[in-house]
Amino acid sequence: MPQFNSFPKDTIPFLINLAENNNREWFNENKPQYESAVREPALAFIEAMGPELEKISPHFRAIPKKVGGSLMRVYRDVRFSNDKRPYKTNIGIQFRHELGKDVHAPGFYLHIEAGNCFIGAGIWRPESKALTKLRDFIVDNPTSWKKAINHKPFQSHYQLEGDSLKRAPRGFPVNHPLIEDLKRKDFIACANFDDAEIGKKGFCKYVAKRFAQADPFISYLCTALEVQY
Repeated sequence: MPQFNSFPKDTIPFLINLAENNNREWFNENKPQYESAVREPALAFIEAMGPELEKISPHFRAIPKKVGGSLMRVYRDVRFSNDKRPYKTNIGIQFRHELGKDVHAPGFYLHIEAGNCFIGAGIWRPESKALTKLRDFIVDNPTSWKKAINHKPFQSHYQLEGDSLKRAPRGFPVNHPLIEDLKRKDFIACANFDDAEIGKKGFCKYVAKRFAQADPFISYLCTALEVQY
């Protein structure tokens, strides 16, 4: 696998063209460009991120495989969607916890899309048991939660995002001082960045630095779910 320096200049243009021609005929005709502009550099990036992740935590995995690794599939699951476009128009890369069988576990994420590039950290749509654990942990450890989300490097770059309940979750007081956090269905934080960053030679270091800035947040989630960080 070639050494990663940066994503090529045609990565974003290819994703834009894919968005404008989201059909199987166009994709099959342009498959070689998908390989050179998207899949090959993404796999090289994942491999290069292995040592960087190790510095943050030994429990997250960078797996540079075409299928079943850190690179998410380009094919959309359209079975239950009204949107029948067959392809994702972004690059999604997830660095999962060693115990996470899917995205429903604490992890790091990179999203590359024209005009919508961001770095993510946290846990998206945890199952009911894990969600209750997170909420209970916040109730029992409110000070360390506030410290984690107010950590200056984290707060400077990340915003907590995701869906929330409209009402207090069952079993939790409506007037709890952290009720807005207890309502969360997702515990994810995102840091947006300019598209041009992916073409810079220091992109790996840039992403690793952002991941490290989420350290207290990810550490808190892992502790709440009783997994190593």
